[in-house]
Amino acid sequence: MNYQTLARPEVLAWLFEPANPSIRYWALQLLEGKPPTNPDVQEVREAIQESPIVKTYLDAQTSKGYWGKENHIYAKKYTATTHVLLILAELGLSRIPEIEKAIEHLFKFQLNSGHFTTVLPKTARGYESTISDTCCLDANILYYLARFDFLDDPRTQKTIQFLVDHYNAEEGGWKCRAYPINPDGVFPQACFMGLCKVLKAFSVFPSKHRSKNINRIIDDVVEVILENQIYKYLRNPDGSRKEKAGWKRFGFPLFYNSDILDVLVTLTRLKVKDSRITDSIKVVVDAQQADGRWLLKHTFNGKFWHDIEQKGKPSKWITLRALYALKHFAGK
Repeated sequence: MNYQTLARPEVLAWLFEPANPSIRYWALQLLEGKPPTNPDVQEVREAIQESPIVKTYLDAQTSKGYWGKENHIYAKKYTATTHVLLILAELGLSRIPEIEKAIEHLFKFQLNSGHFTTVLPKTARGYESTISDTCCLDANILYYLARFDFLDDPRTQKTIQFLVDHYNAEEGGWKCRAYPINPDGVFPQACFMGLCKVLKAFSVFPSKHRSKNINRIIDDVVEVILENQIYKYLRNPDGSRKEKAGWKRFGFPLFYNSDILDVLVTLTRLKVKDSRITDSIKVVVDAQQADGRWLLKHTFNGKFWHDIEQKGKPSKWITLRALYALKHFAGK
């Protein structure tokens, strides 16, 4: 397996087309290794705000800064505030006034502990809640706070500390009341999907924002993921491993969901290489089409303010992410 044979010139040219500035923005960094300060990267990022998809999302924003319901950042699902902010972060939008206004609204949903709740607390007592599950919500919020350059905000630091404080080293992650439905049907004790999302958030932190505790957690969580070979965390009745078949169908964006490619991208950012992901790499390589592209197999289209690509069709997002991961794992 050789990256040069996987990354065909015509496919790279397709990814770098100016028609999709978001893809071009990330491709310049992920495939060409250009830093965010590079003039070409900065120029194309400015174009993202004017792209049709981003304009649709910004036009749907209310004057108070939220999407969906004012007192609920998760309803209606996929069009609500937290979903939109996650999409806009993935698209590469910068910290513009509309984003700052939305983030200020978002922080109204942060409890005193640093944890976020989906429903706006009605009283001071509500903000004192000690609920600590749904780490995937905090992780996704932390991911886009990092992408929008809010890591130095004391309120963001409070959420980081919450995740650090509630990390359970013995169980290898964070508890969730929704996971698992059947404790005998999985290997990890902690929420496997959630820990993948926390790791994704930590992976985009600049080194100066990674404390000793965060680096320790990163190392622990990476080992949990590797131990479960990314997508083989289910347990058969006889105790043998079973793959999570849905993780072989790649999608974008994924929200609280995950898949093999999503995790491989995170591991690539962290510069992890390990033989235990060999099967996962093979799944990605085997999914490449005859024309050198990858297809969008999993989507929430029809539920967004603006659909992102077409299911079953060649996907620039999946192709970009696949090539980024394979460039790291396959090498030249």
